[in-house]
Amino acid sequence: MNRTNRRKKKKKTPFWLKIFISALLIIIISGGIAAWRLYHAIYQSNVFLGERKTTHIFIPTGSDFNKVKSILYQSGMIVNTNTFEWLAEKKNYKNNIKPGRYLIHEEMGNNELINLLRSGQQDPVMVTFNNIRNKEQLAGVLSNQLETDSLSLLNLLNDPVYLEQFNLTTETSKIIFIPNTYEFFWNTSAENIMQRMHREYKTFWNEQRMQKAESLNLSPLEVSTLASIVQLETSKADEFSIVAGVYINRLKQGMRLQADPTVIYAVGDFTIRRVLNRHLEIDSPYNTYKYAGLPPGPIALPGPQVIDGVLNYENHNYLYFCARDDFSGYHAFARTYSQHLANARKYQNALNRRNIRR
Repeated sequence: MNRTNRRKKKKKTPFWLKIFISALLIIIISGGIAAWRLYHAIYQSNVFLGERKTTHIFIPTGSDFNKVKSILYQSGMIVNTNTFEWLAEKKNYKNNIKPGRYLIHEEMGNNELINLLRSGQQDPVMVTFNNIRNKEQLAGVLSNQLETDSLSLLNLLNDPVYLEQFNLTTETSKIIFIPNTYEFFWNTSAENIMQRMHREYKTFWNEQRMQKAESLNLSPLEVSTLASIVQLETSKADEFSIVAGVYINRLKQGMRLQADPTVIYAVGDFTIRRVLNRHLEIDSPYNTYKYAGLPPGPIALPGPQVIDGVLNYENHNYLYFCARDDFSGYHAFARTYSQHLANARKYQNALNRRNIRR
């Protein structure tokens, strides 16, 4: 009986084994917690954008890690700055900072965010410019959409030595900027903007357009210059080719263009709505009342549709036109000067009735 009881009695677990198992459990639990914290620091969401789903951040050229942190932290989008900086250190982001415009989305983790910023994979800017009158305005519009400052671009547009590579002068430099929408990286330099627009210009002036220009005995520059006048004379697309035909008729007959927009450009006051006799006296190669032929360069940036309106001008016998007195934006065209004077008097009387004196 005693021997049987002794056989059924359970053996006690050694003390050392209990210690080992407890220690192992502590290690496993601690490791699990550490792994969870590591996973959280690397992959879990650390970006908060409030009600927004996405936003853009702009990292200027020459930025260091402190600048990047300032951009991110001041916006309040980084939830845990410690985990962000820890992973940025581990991934050596400090030595791989790339400027640009980056698309950030809600709930991004540190790893995804840092990988994006390290990669330099920017979200492009769709750059649009139109209704541009001069180089200063062009540079300003572009600098409002891209990192480059307006002065850097303006300096290139006014640098005769730099422009030689494009066969341009300071008078003609803006013709390579054909109004449209173009995709750019935000940190594109002024030099690269010029290079890109020159490529776009050459693409626009394809063989077909070049042949049409040659048939008019005009260069692309001259076509663009004439188109800039047409664009400022009428905003109606169905009049582009008609107005172009008037000026081409004048050029063929050796008549002065006598285009009011060229006078306004010469004066430099784009608020003028009524050209007066005193404006016509300004001595400028852009004053087509004083000087025959086309002005030295475009007086605005003509859109593709206007350029094509010149290349496909309407063949008619009109030599004159003036705005209609109904202020519809359309024009009254005339073959003779006497017809034109009658149309002009109607328009001048309409201006007087509206008290438009300048």
